Amino acid sequence: MKVLGDEQALIGARVRLVERIAAGDVVLSSRIAEAFLNVPRHVFTPVFYRRESGDRFVPWRADDVDSADGADGTWWDAVYSGESLITEVDGVHAEHAPPGGVFGVPTSSSTAPDLMADMLDALDPAPGARVLEIGTGSGYNTALLSRLVGAENVTTVDHTPHLVDTARERLRTAGFAPDVALTDGVRGWAPNAPYDRLIATASVPHVPDAWLEQCAPGAVLVVPLKGTLAGGSIAWLKKLPDGTAAGRLMHTPAAFMPLLPDTDVTEGRPRPARPVAGHAADETRTSALTPRVLDDWTFSFFAQLHLEPHTTRTFTHTDGRHTTILRTPDSHATTVTETERGAEVAWSGGRDLWAPIERARRLWLDLNRPRREWFTIEVAPAGQHIRLAAPDGHTYAWTL
Repeated sequence: MKVLGDEQALIGARVRLVERIAAGDVVLSSRIAEAFLNVPRHVFTPVFYRRESGDRFVPWRADDVDSADGADGTWWDAVYSGESLITEVDGVHAEHAPPGGVFGVPTSSSTAPDLMADMLDALDPAPGARVLEIGTGSGYNTALLSRLVGAENVTTVDHTPHLVDTARERLRTAGFAPDVALTDGVRGWAPNAPYDRLIATASVPHVPDAWLEQCAPGAVLVVPLKGTLAGGSIAWLKKLPDGTAAGRLMHTPAAFMPLLPDTDVTEGRPRPARPVAGHAADETRTSALTPRVLDDWTFSFFAQLHLEPHTTRTFTHTDGRHTTILRTPDSHATTVTETERGAEVAWSGGRDLWAPIERARRLWLDLNRPRREWFTIEVAPAGQHIRLAAPDGHTYAWTL
């Protein structure tokens, strides 16, 4: 990997990154800004993918920079651009990919710094606070946490041996030595509990019980929540003296990759539905609502709350028309195909899975398209709920 010959150029790159973050929606505190200024991102992302045609991803290294001065090369521009950087595609880490690239779907990335900054600010990582990070990834966020609270107070976990080993090495290179553990993130890390702060860098459909159990009373948790639809959210929670937690959703949409494919199985809950062969339709009807409505992150978050547990969605675009398929673990399936006047709905198994989406859309419009930050969240062993208090005094509640 090339090293910048001019230290001032590297400092300038970090300054520009902080300026880009501050120019967006994030109001940077001086401590968060100082962390981004002093922690180099390129140490943790020496190789990442750039998307070329379709679903082809080509590894990009600092050595690929054509410019004689790396600081002015496009690779360095990308590292400090403020964008998320894809580091893994279908389980293939960028440093292991052949020069010609790989085909597939991104499965790990270095989060966009502006979103990182927003989550870190919400976490309020006071010096000396004991922090558990779920999802080490590249180690960049771990380094920022180490700068903010002291590396001796940071525990970070990941389920991938390669990520754990490389992150530990890169953290050492950057001058940090937090506790980096190999484990299933849904279990947290009990040996270093209790924690004053918990932050996750991968999404979960609900807050795992172990995370709350391992936090001390008064602890703050920042957790990305996402089901099968687009438009995930970030929950800000505070653990209460009775062992439960309460908070609200942050305003920022988030599309974090899932923590693990079988998160719910780990907790002894039913396995989410998997795509299966198509079913012959039992009934059909038309709908004024097209499947494209689920591509709208502002609505799909709300629609997700109305779906049956573990419903999955797959979708395709054929001849310019959008088709969505919804499935449940008990073999109910609904196909919604875009038409010139709306959509054709076909279902099997006795339940029309598109009807709840239509009802959700009507309620969403009646509630004046509620923003994420209007919703509150409660987490307890007996259940997890998202609530919305309407201006007329009525409170709506949904179970995660």
